[in-house]
Amino acid sequence: MSGAATDLVLRAIREGLLLVLLLSGPPLLASMVVGFVVGLLQAATQIQDQTLAFVPKLVVVMAVLAAMGPVLGASLVRFTQALFLAVPALR
Repeated sequence: MSGAATDLVLRAIREGLLLVLLLSGPPLLASMVVGFVVGLLQAATQIQDQTLAFVPKLVVVMAVLAAMGPVLGASLVRFTQALFLAVPALR
């Protein structure tokens, strides 16, 4: 592989990892916020049920994915198209 092809592959890997962080950020952040709020409520009411935090987190993560799905999907499609267009340059 030539130097230009190596640079292209390394840039694609770097952008792919950054895209993974950007795509997973909103659901993870929403889940952390809900977990914190439920944890505060559990500490205040002294309800120590392990499954209490699971359902609100699941609902919020699904809502965030439904709301941000088109935006996240569009960025994933753009990245995939850029990769497919860059494949002929690897020869």
